[in-house]
Amino acid sequence: MAKTTARTAHRVGGKSTAARKGRIHPVVIYPYRQPDDYADLEELYRLVAQLAGRPNAYARPLTVMDRKTHYAMADDARFHRFRELTVATGSDLVDAWCVDTCQMWYSGLGLAYERGQPGDVYWLIPGDFNYGTAAGREVLSRLADLPEIILELGQDVCIGEIETGHGHSKQLIDTYGTFALLYNWFPAEAQEIREYTERPRSEFFALGHEFLGQMLRRRWYAYEQTVVTLLHAVFDDRRISRFFVGQVSDLPEGRESLASAIQQVERTERVLKTLWRERNQVHPGWSELYQRLEARSEQVRRTAHTLLENLLTPPA
Repeated sequence: MAKTTARTAHRVGGKSTAARKGRIHPVVIYPYRQPDDYADLEELYRLVAQLAGRPNAYARPLTVMDRKTHYAMADDARFHRFRELTVATGSDLVDAWCVDTCQMWYSGLGLAYERGQPGDVYWLIPGDFNYGTAAGREVLSRLADLPEIILELGQDVCIGEIETGHGHSKQLIDTYGTFALLYNWFPAEAQEIREYTERPRSEFFALGHEFLGQMLRRRWYAYEQTVVTLLHAVFDDRRISRFFVGQVSDLPEGRESLASAIQQVERTERVLKTLWRERNQVHPGWSELYQRLEARSEQVRRTAHTLLENLLTPPA
């Protein structure tokens, strides 16, 4: 993998050639559960307001908010003030009923795409990270580099990696769950993805106009859409870059619960099985091969369950 800076890497080749010159479309995904402390969101929307003030470089930012969040906070006056005076002032508010976060991505990226044009870049910004900390503010100060990489290098995908230790729950889930399952269902593609990122489920990413258009027209998954996007990028020989986000977290307690970790592994398996069937059901003998892979997949999932239980369960 060719190095471009200390924070990025890209592969040479693929379908894109010339660097695109266009505008960046920020799409903010508002937290599903409104935090009691608004400090992280206030810091994030300071950045959003700055982006809104640069219309030559950035399209009007979008904020996607799930209607369940709105109704859960229906009697909270502070929430409504923040929604109207901060969120809706610095961005266009998209109210949507969504199954999960990935469907919020679909709504926001789809609307941004319809407002955009060839050469533009679409930048997903998750809202539920600790941006109010010193490390979080540092991340925000350079997060715009992520979509800029696509503009400058003519890439199709730029994936952001957060900094975690080897014992961090996200690292454990990706090692024993996500990648183990990827190697079972899509071994060649999994090896290639791992050359670019250790975070195949990252919520930080940016996509070029043409590639996003193709992704929007394909089946969109309510879960683990980043994994699917990276797989399609490899299937289609797209240009992939990596951006080092920094040390931020969306886990107030610092780690996932075991139940949450198991759920994430199960969702990943479900999505990969569906995608494999879609790509292989036209081939003779696919059902027999699918059964063998499914049996191995169950073993992978059970092993991941055992390992995660041992690693994430607090000692008695």
